[in-house]
Amino acid sequence: MTREDIIAKVNSLLAEEFEIEESEFAPDANLKDTLQLDSINLVDLIALVQFNYKVTIPVEDLKKIQTFDNLYDYIFEHQAA
Repeated sequence: MTREDIIAKVNSLLAEEFEIEESEFAPDANLKDTLQLDSINLVDLIALVQFNYKVTIPVEDLKKIQTFDNLYDYIFEHQAA
């Protein structure tokens, strides 16, 4: 999957899961603020990524994923070949 494919699919999945318009998703926007994530929603986000991309996000890596771009890059770099 290309990075562009990942961005399109992730945005679509997040918009559906969190009921927020994709237009709200700027690459440098803060993920937690935009999606209004609390600890339960964060688990949903991790499950969504794991289910759709077979990418596990360890707790220590969550701190590195602050923006939408960080999330796209993480999935792109860790996706199964």
